[in-house]
Amino acid sequence: MRKLRKLLFLLALPAAAQTAAPAKPPADDLKLVQGLQRRIAAGTKEKKASDMKPYKSTIPGTDVSFEMVPLPGGEFNMGTPAGEAGRQKDEGPQHKVRLDPFWMSAREVTWDEYRLFQFARVEGKMPDVDAVSHPTRPYVEMSFGMGLDGFPAISMTQHAANKYAQWLSAKTGQFYRLPTEAEWEYACRADNAPVDLAASSWYDANANGKYQKVGTKKPNAWGLYDMLGNVMEWTLDAYAPYPAGDAVNPWVKSKTSYPQVARGGSWNDPPSSLRCGARVASDASWKQQDPQLPKSIWYLTDAQWLGFRLVRPLKVPSVVEMNSFWNNGVEVDP
Repeated sequence: MRKLRKLLFLLALPAAAQTAAPAKPPADDLKLVQGLQRRIAAGTKEKKASDMKPYKSTIPGTDVSFEMVPLPGGEFNMGTPAGEAGRQKDEGPQHKVRLDPFWMSAREVTWDEYRLFQFARVEGKMPDVDAVSHPTRPYVEMSFGMGLDGFPAISMTQHAANKYAQWLSAKTGQFYRLPTEAEWEYACRADNAPVDLAASSWYDANANGKYQKVGTKKPNAWGLYDMLGNVMEWTLDAYAPYPAGDAVNPWVKSKTSYPQVARGGSWNDPPSSLRCGARVASDASWKQQDPQLPKSIWYLTDAQWLGFRLVRPLKVPSVVEMNSFWNNGVEVDP
């Protein structure tokens, strides 16, 4: 069936789309990032952890909003304890990690938010917004019939999620990026508060074979919804073995297109996969049905259980750091 669907896609595409030579994706100019960094640094009022409060932000020019929850900095044991049911080898060894304070999206990014970026038109009024790279038009309906209004956005590459974060930063004047793997696990564990999966999560036994509207289950102890289940979530990290020693604000930068790390389990997974320490490595098969040659740098047709949420660190990063967070340079499949 997959081969047939792929053939039908290919037949429907223009010959140029079927045989296009691999090309380097459009990279946003460093001058653009410099301008964004200056504007964000000048507009950021919070300077210390005590200044951090929950907030709701409306994307300028729209009635679409999102909420951010402050998380205190601190130290935690990253990785799964040896005796935890379902533990996989790549979830250890446990090691101490210290993190600086940050805000995290209360809910997964929805289609309401993401489609503003996905189908954005050049506005002509905000050059730093207009200049951010945008996705090509999708070649299939990307919700796959599971719903749009209030539902989580899915099937985007890590590159696409990074560029959404840059676009949102340009629109709002606040810095956003994907969470590091350590930040994601820290947020999920929420000071090791107990988790009631049935009350807080959508998974294979209760999701009716599709994702559900975000924020309809109970949040965790830090006020974050759907950290486990509904859709798996991108992190900023490349997939790699854990170090044995302690770490401060760790981030494993991507050097190749695969693998990168997704977390949290999804509507398609059993409860054993919905654990704060569980890790999933991205794979080229997530684009198996993509009929384009070369494969899209924006869409993962076969990852219909994958989305993301964002963080905003208290400290505004430097221009070089900001550029690295938004542009990892490994978007094209090998």
